[in-house]
Amino acid sequence: MTLDLFAGIPVRDYAAAVDWYARLLGGPPSFLPNDTEAVWELDTHRYLYIEVRPARAGHAMHTVFVGDFDERLAALAARGVLPDTRETYENGVRKAVFRDPDGNEIGIGGAPA
Repeated sequence: MTLDLFAGIPVRDYAAAVDWYARLLGGPPSFLPNDTEAVWELDTHRYLYIEVRPARAGHAMHTVFVGDFDERLAALAARGVLPDTRETYENGVRKAVFRDPDGNEIGIGGAPA
């Protein structure tokens, strides 16, 4: 079974969002389908995209799990992107929550240390 994912994030300001997500995701968008969307390929057939939709901005909640949690957070900090909150669940799973300029929540999760 193939699993494709397009996770959308509504934003108000296209330029500000592209800049913030480029820093969060470590590079420019993978492609720009039109004037109001930018798409990053996180892995094969797994995409995160922003779209200018002011009335819906600030309501997205997505979490991505990574195998290199500590290294990823260090790289983000080097790019000036710091989590708003960090938590460790009872089972040891860790999560760092980032909020874009509109308040959309992007979590990065990782296995126990």
